[in-house]
Amino acid sequence: MPALEASIERRFRMFAIPVALVVAWGLVHAGFPRMLLRTVLSMWIHELGHAVAAWMCGRFAVPGPWFTPVGAGRSWIVVLLVVAALLYGALRLWRGHRPWAVLLFLLLPLQLYCTFGLSGRRADAFFIWSGDGGCMVIGTLLMLSFYARKESQLRVGWLRWGFLVIGAAAFADPFATWWAARSDHDEIPFGENEGRGASDPTVLVFEHGFSIPSLVNSYVWTGVACLAVLAVAYLLGLRREREPAVEGAE
Repeated sequence: MPALEASIERRFRMFAIPVALVVAWGLVHAGFPRMLLRTVLSMWIHELGHAVAAWMCGRFAVPGPWFTPVGAGRSWIVVLLVVAALLYGALRLWRGHRPWAVLLFLLLPLQLYCTFGLSGRRADAFFIWSGDGGCMVIGTLLMLSFYARKESQLRVGWLRWGFLVIGAAAFADPFATWWAARSDHDEIPFGENEGRGASDPTVLVFEHGFSIPSLVNSYVWTGVACLAVLAVAYLLGLRREREPAVEGAE
């Protein structure tokens, strides 16, 4: 029954992302639940954020638990693999008439700029910043997978629900920290990570010269931009699902 399926999907799209964000926001403001959420979910996306930024700069990186080792210099193997992956993904999506192809094509010049345009010091700052920054961006992309097409394996195999939970946790955890840091700089996680050296904010402020206000604002505005993208996708998702429901009712 197409009309019934469209009605159920519309309800999913109306409540899934807002509920996931509200629940995640509540959990990251509690003690033990936040620690559990960070250990199981957001920490891995944080480390993936470091690794993706390093790959975009042509550096070898392997995301691991609580730490991501990054190569000191450019690796041509990494550069070629990233270019090949972006081209392959973009062309495959383009043939399937998927709008995500445009995003991958746009990432190509960004990847080339990060690889050849950034100095070594600026590349270091970029992939260090991309722990929390990348966590919010990747978390947003995971939540956006909820709007996968009906025939997509993300939707057929229910993967989008898992990605929704992971994405909401990955977004809410760092965003809550930096949102609170706007008015209370004690919320910024300065200091040492046991066995792993200085924390990301410590390195960015004391080694790379970020001012505290600029660092806080960079993360806050990244989070706000992610929320804006989610809001637009939410409205478009409701509209796209409403039209089949109306047609089916006729």
